[in-house]
Amino acid sequence: MATPSEHDIFFFDLRGYLHLRGALSPEEVAQINAGLDVMPRLKPGQWWGHVHGHRFSEKDGINYQQIYEAGPAFENLIDHPAWFDLMKTFVGGEGTFDHNHGPLFIDENFANFRGPGEAIPLHSGGHMHCSRTQFACHDGKFHCNQVNILIALADIGPGDGCTMLVPASHKSNFDHPDIARYQWANDRSVDGLEGAVEMHMRAGDALLFVDAIMHGSARRANPGQRRILVYRYGPSWGNFRHGYQPSPELLARLTPQRRQIVWPQQNLRPTPETDLRTQLTAAK
Repeated sequence: MATPSEHDIFFFDLRGYLHLRGALSPEEVAQINAGLDVMPRLKPGQWWGHVHGHRFSEKDGINYQQIYEAGPAFENLIDHPAWFDLMKTFVGGEGTFDHNHGPLFIDENFANFRGPGEAIPLHSGGHMHCSRTQFACHDGKFHCNQVNILIALADIGPGDGCTMLVPASHKSNFDHPDIARYQWANDRSVDGLEGAVEMHMRAGDALLFVDAIMHGSARRANPGQRRILVYRYGPSWGNFRHGYQPSPELLARLTPQRRQIVWPQQNLRPTPETDLRTQLTAAK
């Protein structure tokens, strides 16, 4: 397990993110990419098993939500040793009511495919004072309600649509002076925003960041496709961002620790009446 070092704690607190180089082995990256290759190309609203096609906007690419339903290579990321202890430290809550159902909860997980011309605009920031994404530290302990792990499945460099962050903006008290030109709207990116940095990554690298930090992406200019995975962690009392729930099949095959993370209220079980896929299919 990657126990947080003094450097990890200092720079996560200061910058709001850590670049975990080589978090996944080449074999793990190859297995994940092979799993994605066998999936059909989903459109928004389509299902492949319990994986759901979804978009945040028209120009940010396609997301395959509930990607941990896609097989062992994706299940192994739920409590991956490269970041699991880091997540427990930064989400925090040990010794409080936050741990009633376990140390962590994944409220959203997806693969993102982004092609030429696509980007995701600027969003979040400490100035928003949003409970879901809050960053806090009290008495030397972190209390962050959403911390993300973003995994590069191929090298991501200039022109590839890199993730962009504004370091330390998770503690900002004011809007960025130029936010109106970059924030959420179709066909915008973070290119050119003063203070933002492009995160160049190698395949297998992971970017751990508190969701309160201002972030988005550069526009992809190169041919081909950017592939990443995102798993979002928070305290065990959280709920699913988009209303998804783990399938009974997934719960049955997970280890006890993984099952606790994806379904902390283990005395409850998804039923046809509460399963989002069943509801959406019935509504058509």
